[in-house]
Amino acid sequence: MRRAFSFFIGSLIGGVIGAAVALLFAPSAGIELRVQINDRAQGLAADIRQAANTKRIELQERLETLRAPRV
Repeated sequence: MRRAFSFFIGSLIGGVIGAAVALLFAPSAGIELRVQINDRAQGLAADIRQAANTKRIELQERLETLRAPRV
């Protein structure tokens, strides 16, 4: 029983120390990190939209070429 209690206390203290170290060495604050993630996600979405539009135009031109009567 005493060993289990000692293990539990040691684990708890280790977890608290680990969390404190993680917060101290985090590259940016939570709000800044969320802003960075949001900016990157919006940039990625814009890139995907642009690629989809480019491909759509390309496919429409190809379809028009295939639909045109052959001479």
